[in-house]
Amino acid sequence: MTESTPRTVPIGDAGRGKRIGICAGNWHRELVDELCKGAVATLVEHGVASEDIISIDCPGSYELPVAALHLIRRAKVDAVLAFGVVVRGETAHFEYVASPVAHGLMDVSLNTGVPCMFGVLTTENMEQARERCGGLHGHKGREAALGALQLLASIEAVAPSSKS
Repeated sequence: MTESTPRTVPIGDAGRGKRIGICAGNWHRELVDELCKGAVATLVEHGVASEDIISIDCPGSYELPVAALHLIRRAKVDAVLAFGVVVRGETAHFEYVASPVAHGLMDVSLNTGVPCMFGVLTTENMEQARERCGGLHGHKGREAALGALQLLASIEAVAPSSKS
């Protein structure tokens, strides 16, 4: 058995002709807006038409999975980017929100076959969250958009051919 080398499908203009949904939680909105802004810029850079980016707001991060599901069903998007910010505080809300959102988005993705990217910042404090919106730890909005485009390109690369 030979060792295989992972293959990366180039993104290029993988977004051309794709519809992308963005759902955004309303808590810590200035950070969520920055994540969305970076994602939209990245999507457009890779060929997604502005009119093919469908955005909806959610009361908070907890509601992102159901919003993602409705974007898939109603707007017929090819991928969903889910953005929110959950900061650990003095109560157990962090545990009640972060894990269910991650699992909910994965469930939606697995049940529909449509990639749902987890763009929810789960941090200990606001400084850490800010650092993930274009600071020391990158831009998680851009990373989520690139991840969706990479996955869509990879899925298309393994699609069965029309040859008999």
